[in-house]
Amino acid sequence: MQRSEKLEEFKKSVTNRFNVYNSLFLNLPYRNIENVGMLIPLLFEQCEKGLKSGKKPQEILDAFFQNYANVESEQDRIDFMFRIIQYVERQVVLYDSVEDAAFPKLHQHTTSLSIKDYFQLVNENKSWDKIAKKLSTFSARIVLTAHPTQFYTPAILDIMEELRTLILEDRINDIDLTLQQLGLTSLINAQKPTPLDEAKNIIYILRNVYYDAMGELFAYIKNNIKDDDFDNYNIMKLGFWPGGDRDGNPFVTADMTKAVADELRLTLMKCYYNDLKRLRKKLSFKSLRSLLNSLRDNLYIAMFDSQRSVDYGDIIGPLLNIREILVNDYHSLYVKELDHFIDKVRIFKTHFATLDIRQDHSKHKLVVESVLKQKGLIKEELDELTEKQITRILLKEKWTLKPTDFDDGIVKDTIQNITQLGDIQKKNGEEGCNRYIISNSEDIFSVLFVYGLFRWCGWDADKINFDIVPLFETMKGMENSEAVMQSLFDLPQYRAHLEHRNRTHTMMLGFSDGTKDGGYLKANWSILKTKETLSKVCKKNGIRAIFFDGRGGPPARGGGKTHRFYAAQTKDVANHEIQLTIQGQTITSTYGNKEQFMHNSEQLLTAGLSNNLFGKEHVISRTSRKLIEELSELSFAKYDALKNHEMFIPYLENRSTLKYYTKANIGSRPGKRGNKKKLELTDLRAISFVGSWSQLKQNVPGYFGLGTAIKALKDDGRISEVKKLYKEVPFFKALMLNSMMSLSKCYFELTSYMKEDEAYRDFWNILHEEYKLSKEMLLLISGYNILMQDEELSRESVKIRENIVLPLLVIQQYALQKIGQNADHKNLYEKIVTRSLYGNINASRNSA
Repeated sequence: MQRSEKLEEFKKSVTNRFNVYNSLFLNLPYRNIENVGMLIPLLFEQCEKGLKSGKKPQEILDAFFQNYANVESEQDRIDFMFRIIQYVERQVVLYDSVEDAAFPKLHQHTTSLSIKDYFQLVNENKSWDKIAKKLSTFSARIVLTAHPTQFYTPAILDIMEELRTLILEDRINDIDLTLQQLGLTSLINAQKPTPLDEAKNIIYILRNVYYDAMGELFAYIKNNIKDDDFDNYNIMKLGFWPGGDRDGNPFVTADMTKAVADELRLTLMKCYYNDLKRLRKKLSFKSLRSLLNSLRDNLYIAMFDSQRSVDYGDIIGPLLNIREILVNDYHSLYVKELDHFIDKVRIFKTHFATLDIRQDHSKHKLVVESVLKQKGLIKEELDELTEKQITRILLKEKWTLKPTDFDDGIVKDTIQNITQLGDIQKKNGEEGCNRYIISNSEDIFSVLFVYGLFRWCGWDADKINFDIVPLFETMKGMENSEAVMQSLFDLPQYRAHLEHRNRTHTMMLGFSDGTKDGGYLKANWSILKTKETLSKVCKKNGIRAIFFDGRGGPPARGGGKTHRFYAAQTKDVANHEIQLTIQGQTITSTYGNKEQFMHNSEQLLTAGLSNNLFGKEHVISRTSRKLIEELSELSFAKYDALKNHEMFIPYLENRSTLKYYTKANIGSRPGKRGNKKKLELTDLRAISFVGSWSQLKQNVPGYFGLGTAIKALKDDGRISEVKKLYKEVPFFKALMLNSMMSLSKCYFELTSYMKEDEAYRDFWNILHEEYKLSKEMLLLISGYNILMQDEELSRESVKIRENIVLPLLVIQQYALQKIGQNADHKNLYEKIVTRSLYGNINASRNSA
């Protein structure tokens, strides 16, 4: 489909439909305020005109209240703004539903490879042996996280699913009724969710989308690969962080981890029970009755009683017996349907998704120090011992730790959790929980502390069936990573551990904190170089390297176009498996329904596979590397100067929504690490850091420094080198295109009133100038006339979404101005800012 045709389809299936259904929506009545919905288009017009003419948000809204809404008292104006927020939030839900309904039609002719396209290429190249071999071992793992930008409740997700169905069938009266339901259904949590609440919200998607979608994806590959013995049930894997990710979240305890593991297993048993129930209606044959009834009864008990579990063998065994009887005695009747169920059991076993454990390195250090103090080996700190002594203790001392032997809460809970992981594996299977991730890994002890704690918590050294995964996320961590891994490989005890883990080592790279620390280009370039270096050191030591990418939704946190990112990896990066986190609202926007899940999963698989088939391996020449390095350092210098600017933290604290993220009932996790009174950048979570820039429509982490870096080479007469780099190096082009997305979502007019802010005007001007320069330079090297020129659908979607929330953004800035002026009703204005976060986050879908 040509671009103009795709845009025409977008306008027909998305823009026009949204406008029609939105007109219904804007007529919905609300208590106390008549026709508030009808005033929204007028408010948008006044906001757009006012901001373009340089008016302040306060001026725009005061004039609107007086001239159009006829709202006089301050209390009535506040009530009106809350009503606008409620309407706009629901407009975003409606737009999401319309766009999702159009997804299959819009992506029929995507330029990215589907599995079907991939098999066609294989056929043309006569390379079935090669592809069959690769597919038999390759896999992609999406790991669902609980980061606090995913807050559509199950009730809203149900409404969205209903709307998608009704929209596809153009059932206007039913759509009207469902929109009324949406208008009366709360979009937000009445209180902060617990980690178990977050887990249940995402397990809802596992049950209602992924269970069937993964089965269908596997069936499609199996039926088209021309290999009757294809049995790579791990080709798509699911990981799960809610309830296991305790990094900075005091509410994730050992008991919580156990409860989430149980919830995953119980929900899977419900899925199996429902599938079996449908099959029993078809398998009505006498000799199958006892097998079916026995399995049904076992599943029934296991889906309600967390103390009773069914082993994988006790599910798959009876199913294989049933299959054999069907083939031998009943002419293979319904064997295809049975095989589909058997495949799903082989994919999900008894775990559904692998529950990862994650904790910060500093917490493990605290635990080890507490243990060594108790054992009398140190008085206060580990520094009293040499690295060699600590290593010997961790590898050789045989102790048995009990939680009750310690007073500190973190120490007790860490010991209790590691001790109970074996019990979780007994119920959910080894794949149910077999990875322990260490945040802020910067030295060898990030891994050895965990290895030692496993030994002391009842695990025999040769039976630690856990992958211990260092997360290198800071610039220092990435710089040290090669030496860390080589030092680990040199330890006989750790080598023995890796022998039990199939000589495979998973290493995680953190895009979010990396970008916060090093700026956009330097962080991404450092991550690529780190992957290449770690691939090399693993290969040299006979270890299979697996990379796990901690990617967020927006480009500033490693997000953006996932297929483009993985297709652009170089041949020097180990490519056995793709693993990445799916964060926040990306869970629902990218993998939220079956069509989206299957499409984006296919993109992951084909991006990884096409890297080393059909001669598409990417190599970055020495000259290009030198140029990227130069640009990286130039952009980092500009970004580093910004984050060290005396107004950097005060600007975020006093002119952004940063502190309101912690007040919103979005996620269970605190907005920052630690309890320091003075805010420091290192303590800030990437979510609230990037999100605050997004709410300001400044998106600094997604591009800042690029303009300065490219301009420096332009001034040096070398712009042709950068243009060539953009054209010839897919990795560099992918980063620049992602930055264009960040830039396209900027709207500095919203905060232009800060030019008159005595305290912050100079800082605001620094941001604005770099935005303008970055936009100019990226258009120059790409040859584009406008940002995202070749991505018409994404560009059009961004435009509509930004228009929907413009009134919300102006209201937010109005409230922030009022708070800054210490106005009456300050607490209500603070609530307005907090409430306005939700719609803005959802509208951007990746918070960029």
